[in-house]
Formats: sequence, C-alpha cells, structure tokens
Amino acid sequence: MPIGYLRSLTDRRRSPVANRRLARVLCFVAGAANAGGFLAVRQYTSHMSGIVSAIADDLVLHDVGLVLHGIGALVSFLGGAACSAVMISWARRTRLRSEYALPLMFEAFLLLVFGVLGAHLGDSQWLFVPATVMLLCFMMGLQNAMISKLSNAEIRTTHVTGMITDIGVELGKLFYWNGPARPNSRPVHADRARLRVLGMLVSLFLFGGVAGAMAFGAMGYAATLPLAALLLIVAIVPIADDFVTRIFVLLRRKHLARRARRWGSRR
Repeated sequence: MPIGYLRSLTDRRRSPVANRRLARVLCFVAGAANAGGFLAVRQYTSHMSGIVSAIADDLVLHDVGLVLHGIGALVSFLGGAACSAVMISWARRTRLRSEYALPLMFEAFLLLVFGVLGAHLGDSQWLFVPATVMLLCFMMGLQNAMISKLSNAEIRTTHVTGMITDIGVELGKLFYWNGPARPNSRPVHADRARLRVLGMLVSLFLFGGVAGAMAFGAMGYAATLPLAALLLIVAIVPIADDFVTRIFVLLRRKHLARRARRWGSRR
C-alpha cells in the first residue's frame, strides 16, 4: 500500500472517505476476532447487550460465579473504551499525528497477548478463560471507542446491531411510496450512498467472521498473527512520523544548545 494511503487511514486530519476506509478494515478485524474468540471461549465479546442480559438472568438464577464473570466482561469493555479515550486525549494534547493510530497499535499487541493466553486455555481454564474473555472485551471497547471518536459517533465496527437498524431505516425510505405531492411536505428519499456503505461494513464483519473462524480452525491461536500484522500496518505510518519528528526536534535542540555554548565561550 502507498505510504500516503496508509497515513490517511489513521491520520488526525479526517475525511469521510478515510473514515470509511478505516471502518472497512476494522469491521473485518472485529468480525474475525469475535468469531475466533467464540471458538476459543464460547462467548461473543463484541457487544454488551447479550452480556448485560446474561448478568440479569444469572442474578435471577442466583449464579454468583456467572454474574461476576459477566461484570468482569462489562467492566473490561468499559476499561478498553476509557483507555482509548485517554490515549487519544493525551496524543491530542501533545500534538501527535498518531492519536488514532496508538489505540490500534495497542490492539495489535493485545491480539498477540490473546494468542499467548489461548495457548494455555487447556491448562487452567478457571483462570485463562475469564482472562481471555476480559481481554477480548477490552479490545472491542478500545476499538469501538476509537472509531466512535474518530467519526463523531457515526460509525461503529465491533457490532452490527446499529448498522442493521440503519439499513432497515434506509430500506424503509427506499421502498416508501411518496404518492402525489402535497404542499409543505418533503418527499422521502433513501440515502443510497449510506446504504451501500452500511451494507459493505456488515458484509466485511461477516466475511471477517468467516475468515477468522476458518483461520482459527486451521491455525489455532496463531491466527491472531495476521490480524495483529494488519493493524500494525494500518497504524505504523503516523507513529513512525511522530517518532521521526521527535528525533528531529531532539537533535535540533542539541544543536542549538551546542551553538549557544560556543557563543558563550567566545564572549
């Protein structure tokens, strides 16, 4: 991929086109991680609706262990979202170009941790299964918060409920018969461009899920490696830009300090 294209995906200067491009990648990754995570721990971790409902059911059934398990998953998702917000806010205050790349780099690292934890699931399930669920929920919260801040809450990538709802709304507009024109009334028109984007994102989530499940079945926990590599490729350019800029600034400061000392010695 061209450097300029990669830089635009997570650069702090945003555009609707760049947002859609990044959303496609992240929908694929989320679908793959969610499906692979289910095969590992028999639980979907990308959406909190089911987890909150499960907590309610387990409370009624007085299953304290499962209640604590659900609360741990919920808190982990919240923690991931909060961590993403902290990283983005810190990067903005320090004027880094990688404010949106940093959470993705962290997610790539966590995917590798997921692969390491998964290799030990058969050893001590009482420990590693809950830890893996919490890790996956943290990752989903991290990614969802990042794309939400990046797109001003217009795009989600870790679950498709909202996207399916929006598709239904646009389809309703598309098939609505406006009838004869009436005074002071606007005809109903579907946003076909938005419908195409939403359809693409849902399709990529599904495709990512299929690819993730197949890769997990064929490679085991090594299937996390290509996902982590994909996120690394997406995030690396702005981070490298910041690194080079900081090195240049540091070298310039040292150069100016040497010049100041020389002028002081001459006087």
